Amino acid sequence: MADASPISHVSDTARWVAYYRAMESDRPDAHFRDPYARRLSGASGEAIVQKMRRGRAFAWPMIVRTAVMDEVILREVTSGGVDTVVNLASGLDTRAYRMALPPALRWFDVDLPDMLGYKRAQLASERPVCALEYVAADLTDPAARRALFDRIGAGGRRVLVVTEGLLVYLTPEQVASLARDLHAIPSFHQWLIDLASPMLLQWMAKTWGKQLAAGNAPMIFGPAEGTAYFTPLGWRETEYRSLWEESFRLNRTVKFGWLWRILGRFSSPQRRADVQRMSGIVLLERI
Repeated sequence: MADASPISHVSDTARWVAYYRAMESDRPDAHFRDPYARRLSGASGEAIVQKMRRGRAFAWPMIVRTAVMDEVILREVTSGGVDTVVNLASGLDTRAYRMALPPALRWFDVDLPDMLGYKRAQLASERPVCALEYVAADLTDPAARRALFDRIGAGGRRVLVVTEGLLVYLTPEQVASLARDLHAIPSFHQWLIDLASPMLLQWMAKTWGKQLAAGNAPMIFGPAEGTAYFTPLGWRETEYRSLWEESFRLNRTVKFGWLWRILGRFSSPQRRADVQRMSGIVLLERI
């Protein structure tokens, strides 16, 4: 029973991560404030954090991921020429409500009907800051996915696609198919992802692996070649932000992180490089 999972479906991870955003929002020195996170995570989000092994202690990567992606998105829509954001598997993300985005920005939140229905009901009385459209779609359906991308792409000049917390749950074949479909749309210029490595997958297998697998949400995708995996699919890395290094910049690192950092100086160059690339936020650009 020790490994019984509080997660029963991959969609439950949205409530889990929403609770982490609520935790960060409660801090006086918060890097972002999501006033809707606690409402959206609900009692089940808190329960997941409590029941996951070291659930609170491992909040830092999710918080750093959100903060860094916020920075990149805001930069690209305010000074990078992006006029459309496509948030795939958006879950309970509320960037279209909480960030200082341009009012004319087109923003698409895409997810399964049940997830979007829940979020829309919870946020019915709130007003988004930009031109938000909810799109209920099964992203594993290639025909529906391509039709959606065609429609969005036809109305945008420079589109930023965001997949936060999605790729790790897909197979390499599914990621490759998604990458090709995104690249097929000329206006899809950039793709913001979070990327795991084999090292991270091995570490996760020892911590949350059994619980996630039991809850039908195993972590799968962490290519050995890193961002080079995407090159033959039409995408190249233009920016890599190491979650490990960003955690120090944002002062949201693991307990005794400073000690691990010192010990790392005595590791081999390859080991240090592997740690730098263990997990990161990547901005890809179409080739």
